[in-house]
Order: sequence, then structure tokens, then C-alpha cells
Amino acid sequence: QLQLVESGGGLVQAGDSLKLSCAASGRSFSWYTMTWFRQAPGKEREFVTAIAGSDSSIIYADSVKGRFTISRDNAKNTVYLQMSSLKPEDTALYYCAAGLLVSTAQAMDVRNVAYWGQGTQVTVSS
Repeated sequence: QLQLVESGGGLVQAGDSLKLSCAASGRSFSWYTMTWFRQAPGKEREFVTAIAGSDSSIIYADSVKGRFTISRDNAKNTVYLQMSSLKPEDTALYYCAAGLLVSTAQAMDVRNVAYWGQGTQVTVSS
């Protein structure tokens, strides 16, 4: 079992950068594919990016490709989301998630998430 705690959200201006962290407590963190989702008011939760535990393969949503970077430090049981060139449409509650998955493609589906964090708010002003 994992417990996930996100941090690093805040209010920034368009074009700024922000780095989110997700600290995991529990065993076998390195086995889990770690995923970031986000949910804007009135919208469905959407996939942002994921990083595998086995080979650290990574996938990104097209909307963030080239602007966001996911990374993980298995020694610290932490996954990061570096966000650059932020846009107002990036405003959302950002969730960290974990699952024991065969491929990172499976991480795009919320139904494959085993554990969720509580979320951290990111607000980008224009």
C-alpha cells in the first residue's frame, strides 16, 4: 500500500515555471508506475504524464509535451513534475497517482490507478 502526498502547487503567472512533488510512503515504491493527472473545475480528470517504475519509460499528454517533465527518485520515494511555460489552461488540481502496471500506456486510464494523493492546486493567471 502507498500513501501519496503532493506539494508545490501555487499561483503563478503565464510563462512561469513550477515544480510539483509527490512523496510516497509505503513499500516497493520503485515497482509502481507513477502518474500525474489534473482536473479543472467542471471538467473530467485528465492524464498529464506517467513514468514507469521498471525502466523509467515516460509518456506525456500532447497538451504538455515539451513543457512538462516528469522524473522520479526511487531512493527518496518521490516523483516530480517540472512545469514550464505555464498557460492559464494548465490551471487545475493536480493529482499524483500510483499503479502496478504492465505498460505506461495503461497509466492514462484512471481506472488503473491503485492509489491517489489528495491533490495540489495550480493556478496560472494570464
